[in-house]
Amino acid sequence: MLTSDLIALWVTFKLAAVTTVLLLIISTPLAWWLARSQWRYKFVIEAIIALPLILPPTVLGFYLLIMLGPNGPIGGLTTTLGGTPLAFTFTGLVIGSVFYSLPFVVQPLQNVFNGIGTNVLDQAATLRAGPVDRFFSVIFPLTKPGFLTATVLGFAHTIGEFGVVLMIGGNIPGSTQVVSIAIYDHVESLNYTSAHTLSALLLILSLIMLLTVYGLNRRFSVLRT
Repeated sequence: MLTSDLIALWVTFKLAAVTTVLLLIISTPLAWWLARSQWRYKFVIEAIIALPLILPPTVLGFYLLIMLGPNGPIGGLTTTLGGTPLAFTFTGLVIGSVFYSLPFVVQPLQNVFNGIGTNVLDQAATLRAGPVDRFFSVIFPLTKPGFLTATVLGFAHTIGEFGVVLMIGGNIPGSTQVVSIAIYDHVESLNYTSAHTLSALLLILSLIMLLTVYGLNRRFSVLRT
């Protein structure tokens, strides 16, 4: 395997890890609100979150590129504050990946939160358990399969990104070049051996992650019965 491919793998896994952590932090309260809120128009928020499921990645990447560029609202703000525009940077990749993978984390969490009855939370409240205590002692143990699924899906989906990261980050080796773009470069240069190596690695990794999710979810289901 080429040194550039190893670097692309490192950038990819670092991007997936950072994005997954941010997604869990953002998605947990958001999914809880969506599961519990009685707001009449919350379906609008759900539709916006689900947009990346059907929107072409290049469309999302294009608008994020505009926003993060030097003339965009976010890129212009960072420039004004003495920084640099976020387009074609690793930070820009993280922002784009969070937007693109958001539904893959929010929806599994929302589904498991919907299954939690109010009686359990009311009983915990009567024992003077605060919101944080109720989350870690009641909610999280009941929703471990959902958190596992959300974590793996968010991580795996970020690894497989192409259109969004290409639009936002370009193809800068060692900085924004991820595995999916490296595979495209190898195919374009007719280097099928390197393309096959990286593709097979991602294929095996993706299968292992999915087998882990289905296997552990099956185990949790058996333990609950």
